[in-house]
Amino acid sequence: MARDAAGEALGVRVAVIDGGQDRVPKISGDDFARRFSLRARNMMWLLGAGVSAAAGIPTAADLVWEFKQLLFVSQRRVSPSSVADLSSPEVRSRLQAHIDSSEGLPPAGAADEYAALFEAAYPAEGDRRVYLDTKIAGAKPSYGHLVLATLMRAGLANLVWTTNFDPLVADACAKVYDGTGALTSVALEAPDLAAQCIGEGRWPVEIKLHGDFRSRRLKNTGVELRQQDQRLRRLLVDSCRRFGLVAAGFSGKDASVMDALEEALGRAGAFPSGLFWLHPGEEPAVSRVQELLARASVAGVDAALVQIENFDESMRDLARLTQGLDTATLDSFAGERQRWSPAPRPQGRCGWPVVRVNALPVAFSPAVCRRVVCRIGGHSEVRKAVEGAGVDLLAARTKSGVLLYGSDADARAAFGGFGITEFGLHTVDPKRLRYESGERGLLREALMRALGRRWALSVIRRRSEDLLAPADPSGESWAGLRRLVGTLSGTVPGHAGLRWREGISARLDWADNRLWLLAEPRTVFDGMTPENRAAAGAFARERSVKRYNRQLNDLVAFWAAALSGGGAELRALGIGDGVDAVFGLGAVTGFSRRARA
Repeated sequence: MARDAAGEALGVRVAVIDGGQDRVPKISGDDFARRFSLRARNMMWLLGAGVSAAAGIPTAADLVWEFKQLLFVSQRRVSPSSVADLSSPEVRSRLQAHIDSSEGLPPAGAADEYAALFEAAYPAEGDRRVYLDTKIAGAKPSYGHLVLATLMRAGLANLVWTTNFDPLVADACAKVYDGTGALTSVALEAPDLAAQCIGEGRWPVEIKLHGDFRSRRLKNTGVELRQQDQRLRRLLVDSCRRFGLVAAGFSGKDASVMDALEEALGRAGAFPSGLFWLHPGEEPAVSRVQELLARASVAGVDAALVQIENFDESMRDLARLTQGLDTATLDSFAGERQRWSPAPRPQGRCGWPVVRVNALPVAFSPAVCRRVVCRIGGHSEVRKAVEGAGVDLLAARTKSGVLLYGSDADARAAFGGFGITEFGLHTVDPKRLRYESGERGLLREALMRALGRRWALSVIRRRSEDLLAPADPSGESWAGLRRLVGTLSGTVPGHAGLRWREGISARLDWADNRLWLLAEPRTVFDGMTPENRAAAGAFARERSVKRYNRQLNDLVAFWAAALSGGGAELRALGIGDGVDAVFGLGAVTGFSRRARA
């Protein structure tokens, strides 16, 4: 046992956090929903980048790799295509090595890594604002945002703190309130207004702790701005004595906010209605969050790490259980329950579908994968282990262990140094394929690898989808595609380094109790940079603007036949030992028509 400043102030003994998250109180999402339904009026919210990610806005971690990529390409004068796949451990290793060799840039994971790299990539603040605007443009509030706004309208979420710079909370309120006047949104430049609203109970209030502040490093801002930042954080500390706190989408890596929460915990009566940290995914929370929750629990606060699938699903649970919400209106806004039912394949001359959709049914997918239980950390460490062993494995980190496809010898080579305690098979539960679970992510990676391997397609990994295009567009196997669209590859006029190929975007989705491959015709670019992104978009629009129903129907039909291969077996790795991922795709796409009454 040991004492710290918070423990001394409260007169309690605080346990040293060793051994990770085994001492952190944890509760399930449904348990949290029941507690929240009784305490909502006394809870405030802290929103981080993970909440905005649900609406399609990249997180700071995503942008960090984009900055590293931009600096590498521009400073090394190499082709952007050589480091296009930011999910690749090999690419990330090359980018990080370049950053580590650069003078004046912080190491990976440093508190100021995001802001320092942002400034290095775009030194002018005006350019940084334009860049952020392009990332926010077009984003719409997610279902979770709409639930939060509905809670606000019911007086059940009066105070929201956020480190995000986007307007998604305000947009959600404008939709739910049918106007923009109800919410007071306070930015970094107006700490007095924030204090006044809280003091007078002028609810609801959204307080942006950083505003556009994250586009700068603290040392590069004026004294006044730094003081305003301190005043808002002081207001956060004071508010923690009046309300409980729900943290959502916030990783705990923002040192200034964590400092404030830790300071608040050192005061008597902190978090009177509890401290709940919504944590999605399989990887453990960062150590500072674990320590905060453990110390809060020792201090008598009802504190817990809440294991959730994602922000939207968690907010849906709150909407179901919280009394006083207009859920009918909420459902109409968000389209939570779309009215549809599966329909049989149309028969006869009058049975044609009204709308053909670009979804291919996954006829069969792997029922099992290899499971390795060992003392390895999260997903990034798994990737590093595979890369370090120089083996070809498809792997994902989950609560159950490391799930993978590949040869057994390769699996042992990669993870043998981490003390393997179990080495067996894992049944892929169909229920975990309904959402973005570790298993579904692993199947997605395996299916894209299988398609690329079987049909000679280049695969470019993206966060929410993958881009596939013929590795050799001049090949005879693509003659049918050339007849439909003409030339399949080339260079964008006026941009010698920007090359294009006819291809598709692809992702896995779940509907009608099964997996589907969604394939959308797309112009795939190699060598795209922030400077030529607009030219790429204009070129893609020009290629697709005259593709009307008949042309799109023919394109979807071509790709459906090409990808399914007449029911051909698709193997991700083609190995003779271990566990391979084997798929089959149906050649008939999904369709939609009005059901008969």
